[in-house]
Amino acid sequence: MTQAVEQAIDSIQVTLNAGGMNTINIVLAFVMFGVALGIKPRMFVEVFANPKSVILGVVCQLVILPLFTFLLTLVLGPSISWSMALGMILVASCPGGNISNFMSSLSKANIELSVSLTAISTALAVLMTPFNFWQYGNLYLKLANIAGEVPALKIPLWDVFKTIFILLGIPLTLGILTSHYLPKLAEKLKKPFQYASILFFLVMVVLSFVGNMEAFLKCIKYIFLVVLLHNFLALAIGFSVGSIFKVPYKDRRTLTIETGIQNSGLGLVLLLGTQIFSNLPPHGGMLVITAWWGVWHIISGLAVSVVFNRRELKLVKNA
Repeated sequence: MTQAVEQAIDSIQVTLNAGGMNTINIVLAFVMFGVALGIKPRMFVEVFANPKSVILGVVCQLVILPLFTFLLTLVLGPSISWSMALGMILVASCPGGNISNFMSSLSKANIELSVSLTAISTALAVLMTPFNFWQYGNLYLKLANIAGEVPALKIPLWDVFKTIFILLGIPLTLGILTSHYLPKLAEKLKKPFQYASILFFLVMVVLSFVGNMEAFLKCIKYIFLVVLLHNFLALAIGFSVGSIFKVPYKDRRTLTIETGIQNSGLGLVLLLGTQIFSNLPPHGGMLVITAWWGVWHIISGLAVSVVFNRRELKLVKNA
């Protein structure tokens, strides 16, 4: 990557006032409430009766993906800037995406497992997202020998914890309670909230690039290749781990989708809606990687879902 392209990427920035930040945070909280409307306590009982796939899914999302992402950033070396590498690590540190349940449904995968993994990874993200990003972000900056160019990555873990708890923990709890005590209302609200969540993310992406279109177009081919490779790695981790441990094929599909679809909306909120990364120099690479990941994983998720769906139809036809 040339220095001119790297500067173009890092020059991309979005500035929001306090009102804009609060709006983004509130909308994401509503999105997570919508995700939780499809979660019923009995699902956990059914899935945990055979916990192997759940444990593998959690390990894929919260342990293997962040680790392998960190290794990938080292392998890519000077092909990516430090801010792009941190963007990849941020995405990998986020929990499963809120459209993964929809993709699992299209894939004829294990829906109960998908919903359970989304709920568990989202709940654990309160601790694991700041920890994984802090751990692998600092390790990358140290091993990539660019400590002189970038200040030490001082992530205020308590501030991140509070932010994620408010954005994810509280809405998730309220959504599950609504699903349990007001099931008819939850069923009516579920689909509108699902569509609204996709619209919300697209608005955030437009917001990110509308004032930076020239710089974005200059670097899109680099961003596209990096996100393509990173997302393929995530999908491959889910399917490979499921295959190695010989879980049912429906569960392998779920592990693939859940690991390959990340809640990059949370990553964007942390970048745009907080002051957490204000100590870093211009870091447009983090913003671009996170935003494009959210667009791309919808495309790749739909493609994988079609492949899985057709395979299921073939299996049923040949049975």
